Amino acid sequence: MTSSRRDTGPTLAERLGYRPDDRVVIVNCDDLGSSHAANDAIRRSMGDGAASSTTLMVPCPWAAHAAADPPGEDVGVHLTLTSEWDGYRWGPITPGASLLDAEGRMPRTIEEVWAQADLDEVRTELRAQVEQALRWGLDVTHLDSHMGTVQLDARYFDVYLELAVELDLPMRLSGWSSEKLIGFEFRQRTADAGVVAPDHLVGKDVLARAGDLRPGVTELYLHPATDTPELRALAPDNPRRIEDAAMLAPGGPLAETLERAGAHVISYRALRDLQRAG
Repeated sequence: MTSSRRDTGPTLAERLGYRPDDRVVIVNCDDLGSSHAANDAIRRSMGDGAASSTTLMVPCPWAAHAAADPPGEDVGVHLTLTSEWDGYRWGPITPGASLLDAEGRMPRTIEEVWAQADLDEVRTELRAQVEQALRWGLDVTHLDSHMGTVQLDARYFDVYLELAVELDLPMRLSGWSSEKLIGFEFRQRTADAGVVAPDHLVGKDVLARAGDLRPGVTELYLHPATDTPELRALAPDNPRRIEDAAMLAPGGPLAETLERAGAHVISYRALRDLQRAG
């Protein structure tokens, strides 16, 4: 698909000080706080590895551990309304009854959330997750959505955008060309609200697509975790998480691929600074 970006002003890359044809990249690690294995791999990925950003799952059991000693300076909040694994689950941090399944945890699927979650209780929960991250001392740089729950449905997107405006934070979105597929003008509404988001979003075939980046600002997101008994017990997709950790690790292939592509690696902090500068 081609982009359907409808304004004619400077591109996001230009507003950040790059040329319009430059390839600018944010490398984000999702699921900080979901497990000790995730915390360990993300620390290495953001230390000497290829990652430039991460997002914290505040309701998860290992979130306080991650926040007590953050893996880097660019930490956002991975807004969470689902708990998808069978043997390792978490609940909301607020008492909203519509946010719970029959087991007293967050629902496993986004469809369950969309079918039952009260929007006021969603709003209260997501705001509380960000407020908890701030109380833990994190200088929150951006917002994104675990499993896309509040990105992909127009009702819940309203809450997502409202929170980004209220806190003056940039947010993860898929590209302009995905508006027709998803079914509502979320990119245009975000731009009209003055909220900044990367131009492109890549979460599959990351290594291959990192070598063939489009001009503009692209977020690559991965789910690194260290190969441990804990990870193998809790995450059925543990092979992919282990592979992501190897890709991002110091000396791993992603940094080399981005260098060959001539990419400029930045963090979400640059987008937050731009947004707050008006």
